Amino acid sequence: MTVEEYNDREGRSKKLLLWFAMISFVMVFAGLTSAYVVSKSRADWKNFEMPTAFIISTLVIMISSITFYMAKKAIQNNNRSLTTTYLLSTLVLGLAFVYFQLDGFRQLIDLGFYATGPTSTVTTSFMYVVVVTHLLHLLGGLISILVIIYNHFKQKYNSSQTLGIELGAMFWHFLDFLWLYLFLFLYFFK
Repeated sequence: MTVEEYNDREGRSKKLLLWFAMISFVMVFAGLTSAYVVSKSRADWKNFEMPTAFIISTLVIMISSITFYMAKKAIQNNNRSLTTTYLLSTLVLGLAFVYFQLDGFRQLIDLGFYATGPTSTVTTSFMYVVVVTHLLHLLGGLISILVIIYNHFKQKYNSSQTLGIELGAMFWHFLDFLWLYLFLFLYFFK
């Protein structure tokens, strides 16, 4: 077996493992949204307007997927400086997403929707669980971006070696799609 064949086989194995992980995440969120649908029939269910910060965070994470895609394209063209710019932009946008998510929680609290305590409702508890669970997955995405940036500065990637960036981009795009699904679900399913 040649080095190229070994690297190709290793890359396919890592991508397959990532697919299995992403499918398991989908199952978690399918369970959460199913429980949300079932619980909506409860007498204590309360509708609320989606906080503006969640709308902004949705736009931010969509833009971050574009910058990650551009980083992958830039490294495939061996443009290291442009790759650096796009990777750092993706990291900043990811952190901005977290900021706006936390601001969305603040907006919910300002409206009187608490996750726990005597004034909490099943509606807001679900909202908090869904968003916090996504944020935990996003933390994994941010860590992977940091590792990719570190490896990029160590000159581990070039036009013939892009596996780390490809895996990170797959996961990041998945997180983007997942949040878009959750946002649309929570926005329209009231």
